[in-house]
Amino acid sequence: MLSGLDPSGGAGIQADIQACTSLGCHPLPVLTCLTVQDTVNVYEADAIDADLIHRQLNCLAGDTPIHAVKTGALGNAAIVDVLLELLQDYPEIPLIVDPVIKAAGGGDLADGELISVMKSRLFPRAEMITPNGDELAILGDNADPERAARNLLDAGCSSVLATGGHGTGLHITNTLYNHAPEPMHWNVERVGGVYHGTGCTLAAAITAGRACGLSPRAAVSQAQNYVHRAVLHALEVGKGQPVPDRGIPWER
Repeated sequence: MLSGLDPSGGAGIQADIQACTSLGCHPLPVLTCLTVQDTVNVYEADAIDADLIHRQLNCLAGDTPIHAVKTGALGNAAIVDVLLELLQDYPEIPLIVDPVIKAAGGGDLADGELISVMKSRLFPRAEMITPNGDELAILGDNADPERAARNLLDAGCSSVLATGGHGTGLHITNTLYNHAPEPMHWNVERVGGVYHGTGCTLAAAITAGRACGLSPRAAVSQAQNYVHRAVLHALEVGKGQPVPDRGIPWER
């Protein structure tokens, strides 16, 4: 799991670790960036040295079987290059990309170079990308979610899970677009407003499902149910968005 450190504990690498552990996996966490962040917003982000990450990944790959890879905030384009170099030797490993480019509070977590490299090189290698509504519009160059997803598919993505947690309405709808004739929809009751780290948690839970051998669709279903349960027990950590309780017991 490659992601940034959120000192509030709401998102980023801590969300990944908690979700994967809850769903029966042993995470291998690799930090990509350090942030100045709370439950309200991201104020600063500094990428970790890409050569250090290169050494960490090679060390882990030589020691431990890797069954799936998840990315969150990636820091800079050089870190994408390092990850893709490693994955060349493991074409069978599912890669789930949470394309984190902005915090919910509006703070930037990716510059133009990183976004360009993600779109041109990382997305085509990914089994699934999981953008929220704002990320989908930016990455897919269209305000219409379906058109934006189709643009990403045309550009080389295998599948796009458009997440609906940042929307409105009585239900959250997550929609999986791939090269099938029709997209697949998952609906779950919306609880309250916006929560800190739900996107990270969903993508990490999907990755855990894939690592445990679930199909992509089954992994999405399990992950959505897990996130919904974590949101029902959300924690009031700070002055901003509540944090899903990813430590609740999960019955598999």
